[in-house]
Amino acid sequence: MRFSVRLIQHLGSPRDIVNLGILADQAGFDQAWFPSDKFMYHAWPIISALVEHTENIVVGPNGPEPYAVSPGEIAVFMATLDHLSQGRVAIGFGMHTELMVNWLGFDASDRLQRLREATELMRRVWRGENAQFDGEVYHWSEQCYLRFKAFRERIPIYISGFAHDDLELSGELGDGSLPMVTPPESARLMAARILKGVHKAGKDPADFDICGCAWFSISEDGKGTKTDTLRDILAYFGNYLDEEALGTVGLSQAHFSETQALVSAGDYAGARAAVTPEMMQLAITGTTKDAIAKIEMLAEAGVTQVSVGGPLGPDPRETIRLFGEQVIPYFR
Repeated sequence: MRFSVRLIQHLGSPRDIVNLGILADQAGFDQAWFPSDKFMYHAWPIISALVEHTENIVVGPNGPEPYAVSPGEIAVFMATLDHLSQGRVAIGFGMHTELMVNWLGFDASDRLQRLREATELMRRVWRGENAQFDGEVYHWSEQCYLRFKAFRERIPIYISGFAHDDLELSGELGDGSLPMVTPPESARLMAARILKGVHKAGKDPADFDICGCAWFSISEDGKGTKTDTLRDILAYFGNYLDEEALGTVGLSQAHFSETQALVSAGDYAGARAAVTPEMMQLAITGTTKDAIAKIEMLAEAGVTQVSVGGPLGPDPRETIRLFGEQVIPYFR
């Protein structure tokens, strides 16, 4: 089992987040992701700072998508960062919901074809090819080629997805996949969708990385883990989760109608207060023993990398230390 940390805006200032990434590198995490959620801290400056202050950890954005940003811009940014890091980057490409791109006026009904073409174009750019292209979505001229030699010809692409067809596409196209496993009981469902695409493409599942994105809140004694930050995350993102995944713990999107209405109205304190004990099932809370038990469940379901996200715990620095001393060594 490999481990990554997902450093969300709720953890503090951009400098705080970079410092947590440095701690994760020292604690033995394999990767660090920073989400590209709309109108929140931008992933690119944060991961650029992080690669300059770490030595081993692989760094990448989770969720740049081919609507708000051209795949040409994404490809050049990642190629540049790959040089700076000397080959320590990966990209989580796509989206966990289409609603956020709808905010910007985009109709995401063509997302599968757009992701397919954009992935191919980025790989052509990194290989040093002329990426002239005339597809259903993109129409690039003969001037679309990299004006420098890429450090690597293939930067790992983890496709983010949420619906059945998105996750299947992630297995078909990606070097890995970034499904939400919130709740962790939904991991087997998500892995099955992804592996359908892996088999369709004729890949060996052993070579494919399913990086399950979970929400964690862990402390030494298990106390204080039902934090306000966790409640904020559940209230804000719960409505975006897959209906069938929610159903694995007896929830549905209807359970989040009140919290979503309050978030939409800008009443974040009210939304936090409206989070119910049942909603807490979406996260992994308690002690490191509780975390290990749930991670074993994820492993049995087919997850090969656990992305430790959410509030991390009442003291995020302490949670990273606990993972480095107790959780990661357990699985190594």
